[in-house]
Amino acid sequence: MGSGSFAHRLAVKGALPRLTAGVADTINIGFMAPLTGPVQSWGLPGLNGCQIWADSINRAGGLHLSGRRHNIRLVPFDCQYDAKLAMEGVRQLVQDRDVKLLLALGGDTLSPVIDYLTDRKLLTATLLPSDLSPDTPYLIAPSEVHPIYNVTGVGWLALERPRLRRVALCSQTDALGLPSLATYRAAFAAAGIEVVKEIRYDPQDSYASGMVAAMMAEAPDILCWCTSYTPMVHALTEAAHAAGFQGQLLSCTLDAYPRLIERTSRAFMEGFVFQFPDFDDPALAEKAFFFNRPKDFYLEYQRRFPDSWSAVSWEYAAILDIWHSAAERAGSVTSISVLAAMKQSGAVMHAFGPATWWGSEIFGINNALVGDWPVVELRDGKARIVEFGSIPDWLAQHGAALKAQMIELGQMWDQRQVRASNKTGLTRRSI
Repeated sequence: MGSGSFAHRLAVKGALPRLTAGVADTINIGFMAPLTGPVQSWGLPGLNGCQIWADSINRAGGLHLSGRRHNIRLVPFDCQYDAKLAMEGVRQLVQDRDVKLLLALGGDTLSPVIDYLTDRKLLTATLLPSDLSPDTPYLIAPSEVHPIYNVTGVGWLALERPRLRRVALCSQTDALGLPSLATYRAAFAAAGIEVVKEIRYDPQDSYASGMVAAMMAEAPDILCWCTSYTPMVHALTEAAHAAGFQGQLLSCTLDAYPRLIERTSRAFMEGFVFQFPDFDDPALAEKAFFFNRPKDFYLEYQRRFPDSWSAVSWEYAAILDIWHSAAERAGSVTSISVLAAMKQSGAVMHAFGPATWWGSEIFGINNALVGDWPVVELRDGKARIVEFGSIPDWLAQHGAALKAQMIELGQMWDQRQVRASNKTGLTRRSI
């Protein structure tokens, strides 16, 4: 990004005096996510990462707009993943605090307020691109495109371990699980890996040991947890260990993996493949894109918020960095100007390199960024990036098959709109 990127600001933190000349009004940024309760790990680590980002901006003098500098203030609201609280929170953030950008987890706490936000043309960022539709032009998913990036892990396994030919997978039947299931189905088909068992489970009523037993009964080479929530990922993995599984493990996320290693063994967890790296990974240090000194961010996070790093620790901050770059190019924080600046060049630097706007085929609108995404493997007890897989390349070859699976499971944007009143939501990602 420019010379004002987060990495450069963090690298010189404390070395520069605070610039006060020309500082104008503070710009408020709203953060609406669960900060307490059973779903807090979807929000609180992200707020922590955003605070590090905002502090670095303000230390360097603030946001530079048309010759003037503005401090950034985060305005959090704890929605507890409750739709009624979310409605109250959005009104407070928009009407009382005049936020210029809203960061949201998305899902069931965004759907009841999205019309309100759209009517006010407020730029809103979600972590769940399944929230996107042609009716939400000011809603963007610039940080992650769940679950499309999961195709990179399957593709890497197919090339590196061609002996793996049979997979058993399980996924919860909710707004996160079903799109993930559709994506893994398409990815395994593209890789020539046979699905020998598929289990769909209610996230509120699941029995890990029984599911693993049913999956292992089909003699799979791979057990795949899709995008199960962290408690279930841990329960399923421990059940596979107890049952003596000796094959390949695959999952979207593997938060708090050191705890799983303690509960099973380093040897059992060796080779586990997932999609979210630690930011002290040497493969990130060698890159010259967003967070081009990611280890600094990771160490700062660990110092200020120990033992809480997760997939979302950096994702909201990544959105802020993209927004910051676009706002300074536009010389404005109005939603229309910032969104136009984001899309003007057609390509944006996101967390893992250049990315382009995509999504009309699945989400009905090109408001999601796709580019390279890391494939991560546990090696000697530590997460390590083994490849940056290209999502656009995969979509160019297999996009039609992905769309067919999304249609079969009712996950296309127009299908979701039809049943919006009956949506099931996220439960928990904490342990």
